Amino acid sequence: MTQAQLREKAKDDWGPLSALPGNPLMWVLIGSELAVFGGALIGYAGARARDPAGFAADQDQLSRLAGLINTAVLLTSGLFAALANVAAHEGRRAAARFWLGLAGALGVVFLVVKAREYGVELAAGHDLDSSPFFTLYFLVTGFHALHVVLGLVILLLVAHFDSPDNIETGTAFWHMVDLVWILVFPSFYLLR
Repeated sequence: MTQAQLREKAKDDWGPLSALPGNPLMWVLIGSELAVFGGALIGYAGARARDPAGFAADQDQLSRLAGLINTAVLLTSGLFAALANVAAHEGRRAAARFWLGLAGALGVVFLVVKAREYGVELAAGHDLDSSPFFTLYFLVTGFHALHVVLGLVILLLVAHFDSPDNIETGTAFWHMVDLVWILVFPSFYLLR
């Protein structure tokens, strides 16, 4: 058997995960990460239920515009990642790398906006010890930002090792980062 056939056979041995795009092990990681973020957001909801007025007052200190900009940036980046996946499957390697590069560039924009937002919050005296809201805000959004950094590393790797399977795997992680932000943004910035 060739190495490609062995990889395909190994992929077939993952049961229901084998039907998902990319490497099944990435889906195990994605599932575990979604569980962690889900737990964090449930914890946030519980803490907010104990002090709705305090959380609402602290929430009003956040820049909803920065959160909205970052939402648009990540969703657009997710679109570019999807276009990279399509290009890879069509055998258009240069186009796939181009779209991955744009997706990654927007990931960097997300981090710059988030860093500026953190700077504003810290300058206003809000930090991990300010209140339960800001403790959870910095922990959850900071953990998400670390996932953006990891996602950027993954996008860089799959742009270099640009097989369609690798690009599917990398973009699956990137879409998880998008999905988590879609849950984090309204939880911290919008919901009352």
